Amino acid sequence: MEIPQEGFSERYVAQGGAAAGGTRSAGLPWWIRLRIGRGLAVAGEAPGLEGVVGTILKGMSRVRWHELTHAYGSAAEVPGRLSRVAWGDARTSASALSDLGLWLGELAVFDATVEAVPFLWDLAVTDSVTSRSGVIELLQTILEHANPPQSGVQHAAHRAVLDGRSTAEVLARDEDAAVRAAARELVTAIGSHVCESCRPA
Repeated sequence: MEIPQEGFSERYVAQGGAAAGGTRSAGLPWWIRLRIGRGLAVAGEAPGLEGVVGTILKGMSRVRWHELTHAYGSAAEVPGRLSRVAWGDARTSASALSDLGLWLGELAVFDATVEAVPFLWDLAVTDSVTSRSGVIELLQTILEHANPPQSGVQHAAHRAVLDGRSTAEVLARDEDAAVRAAARELVTAIGSHVCESCRPA
């Protein structure tokens, strides 16, 4: 799985992270720690990260989406839908998110789901995204769905959501009521998650 290496909300990194080498980043999700370590995080208010630049969905073009699949076939159109969620108006964003739900989580999880989850976290913490609560709900949907014939894919998809618990906890204190409600539901789902693929070895 290629890890997207750039871009996420300044505010949420500032809540819990410090520059590479600092100690406050330990509680952050793995993809945020990796980005901080490579100097690719955006955190204008975080001590030690001034001047570091990045935007949401950077690194998305590095993923070989055409080689991945979702519920209806090739995942080649996933980045386009993610972009519409990120920068579209409310109607465009909601429509694109509906497609992503059908493709990535509502029926089962797929290899494209695994690659998409870090970008969904990016969207969830970005204030300008009009459908943040829906993005959070999709993350919960992904956590609640399986793919028994591909247990490794299922495990990776679930783990990508589970590892975002600290981010979900910050979102549960967001100023937006809908985001708060969705994030609290997700935190509860993460805390109670049990499935065959996620059991400790």
